[in-house]
Amino acid sequence: MKRVFLKTVAVALASLAVGNAFAADITGAGATFPFPMYAKWAEAYKKETGVGLNYQSIGSSGGIRQIRAKTVAFGASDAPVPGADLDKDGMVQFPAIIGGTVPVVNLEGFKPGELRVTGPVLAEMYLGKITKWNDAKLAALNPGKTLPDQNITIVHRADGSGTTYNWTDYLAAVSKEWADSVGKGAAVKWPASSSVGGKGNEGVAANVTRVKGALGYVEYAYVKKNNMTFLQLQNADGKYVSPDDATFAAAAAGADWFSVPGMGISMVNAKGANSWPVSTASFILMYKDPADKAQSAEVLKFFDWAFKNGKTMASELDYVPLPDSLTAEIRSKVWSQIKK
Repeated sequence: MKRVFLKTVAVALASLAVGNAFAADITGAGATFPFPMYAKWAEAYKKETGVGLNYQSIGSSGGIRQIRAKTVAFGASDAPVPGADLDKDGMVQFPAIIGGTVPVVNLEGFKPGELRVTGPVLAEMYLGKITKWNDAKLAALNPGKTLPDQNITIVHRADGSGTTYNWTDYLAAVSKEWADSVGKGAAVKWPASSSVGGKGNEGVAANVTRVKGALGYVEYAYVKKNNMTFLQLQNADGKYVSPDDATFAAAAAGADWFSVPGMGISMVNAKGANSWPVSTASFILMYKDPADKAQSAEVLKFFDWAFKNGKTMASELDYVPLPDSLTAEIRSKVWSQIKK
């Protein structure tokens, strides 16, 4: 299932990259987190307008490098660029979609969401302090479940990743030891001795599927489409929740987007009984004074169309579309800074 889905997405984007001979295709690169969403939007947009999207799903760090090198019209990152760096680079930043990062496992005999974990215990697993699935702390969270005497293999991103930023931002919020010893970032030094890296959300999903006893983290669209086994996670209100568009939306409900330069707020460990604790936005980076103003204008047309017409498509993949009130503010406060 996983391979079929990823192949379908790749083929869809490859065909979109060919584009219309008479239309300037849009170029972008970056986060793998929103890749399924951008592919779906792009397919519908091309059918309607004839304009294709050539989006390279290479990770957030790669997207930031590409937009700074001016090889694409927009960069995409789940790790928001700080306001000072945006000013230095002459760029603006705005959210495009909201989703969630999800702990996924390869354990035989368990259904998705059957097992529970708390943030502090999850941090101990990623620190390499909990190394067996039948550890007493995991058993206490899952009474009545027979956990296997099986080693835990930690799966993480091998590339610079906004998904990793979101994941480590959460672990730092719930574990002082993680915050002090590892911290948060698009790339960190992973402390668990038994671990393996994967490139992109696709690579992590593939490794979790391949390695028995694996524990990894991926964006929820990859969980849903590949029928992966996820863990329920305790949120800031002490409630165990499953990932879906409703719990992501609950986490985003109290977001004050313009309280931070570049709209780069963190939604991890958000308050609310229904909030998924590892929710995030995926951001778009563009130049205020683009070298190719026609291409830049096409990017804005694409996202304007997606904001207006892409809500149902987003929900189908369990992303959360931005509310109309927020997209109106993005047009007036952010896009207005981009020279036409």
